Amino acid sequence: MPGKSQASRSRAGVTTKRRKQTYDWLIVGAGFSGATLAERIATELGQKVLLIDRRDHIAGNAYDSPAKNGILIHQYGPHIFHTNSAKVWAYLSRFTEWRPYYHRVLGMVEGKQVPIPFNLNSIYALFPPRMAESMVQALIDNFGYGKKVPILKLREAGAGDLKFLGDYIYNNVFDSYTRKQWGMGPEALDPGVTARVPVAISRDDRYFQDIYQAMPLHGYTELFKRMLKHPLIEVATGTEWTDVKHRVRADRIIFTGPIDEFFDYSFGTLPYRSIRFEQRAHDVEFVQETGTLNYPNEFDFTRTTEQKHLTGQKARDTITITEYPQAYERGKNEPYYPIPMPQTTEALRPYQEEARKLDGKVWFAGRLGDYAYYNMDQACARALTLFEKTIAPAVRSGGASEA
Repeated sequence: MPGKSQASRSRAGVTTKRRKQTYDWLIVGAGFSGATLAERIATELGQKVLLIDRRDHIAGNAYDSPAKNGILIHQYGPHIFHTNSAKVWAYLSRFTEWRPYYHRVLGMVEGKQVPIPFNLNSIYALFPPRMAESMVQALIDNFGYGKKVPILKLREAGAGDLKFLGDYIYNNVFDSYTRKQWGMGPEALDPGVTARVPVAISRDDRYFQDIYQAMPLHGYTELFKRMLKHPLIEVATGTEWTDVKHRVRADRIIFTGPIDEFFDYSFGTLPYRSIRFEQRAHDVEFVQETGTLNYPNEFDFTRTTEQKHLTGQKARDTITITEYPQAYERGKNEPYYPIPMPQTTEALRPYQEEARKLDGKVWFAGRLGDYAYYNMDQACARALTLFEKTIAPAVRSGGASEA
């Protein structure tokens, strides 16, 4: 796997020398947040960084590697890059060329494969023509063509066609899928979660409508390798934070792992969701019409992704990845998603208070460090902002800066 030789060289240096090695920065986690900050600190501030990750590879959950047939496999599920940020796009374009790609998702609803997010095409595919026309007109009259409506808002819109449609989509698309994905119903979650997949009043079948949509031409791992190819960045994969923190000396720390782990779970384990990924090889050219097929109601898995749609590569056979959401168990599986709901906000608060006490010495970032449901571009944007507004001013002034 990419990173193994890099890991063995780096890890030996960290763990075998009797004297503590000294770095300006120790960054925990080699995903988008950690790698972006490592690159910025080394390039812009000229400071030495030790970047570690407990896995045996860089790139975090975006890690990809080739299968036997040469197809790049997203080992932790599909990662489709999309952003409206010209700044993030320009920054990452320094380290990769892009392959334009518009992700499309179909959902299995009452035995039919229809576009997800639910849109006008979905309505016409599922309902008789006159009924569909009536519901479409009601959507346009109430919200306007081209708008996106969160499902919970649609259900509150009133009676008649809108009420029927809102309940239908909720029951056949959102409710069961959400219960499988999160282990609870939509109402229990922060409204921002269900708003991520709204009802689209258009015929645009793309899953995302961002200005920039593409895949790294040579994969995410290659992007990260280029990002971290700097003489002031040392990478140690297969390296636990608990093993390193007493063996190296660093002036400052950036932690992108679970914030509760950093504080030894002093206030309890925060809730996360995990996923089990199952890869299957198929001796046919394609098995799906689109990159991802969602199963809102059937089975105990949520979706299956066919990698060749994402990478654009050619092969006579194909590979799919099926996702089985599961409860997070500390030490047994990975914490992929923080769970956004009022109870977790309260559970997070004491950790945030402890983090504030470390201002100027330790910073937290990323989906797990911030305990926030970031997309890839949001994690990168957060890291760039943290560097520009907080870290760089703190270093250049010789002190701390307000976060």
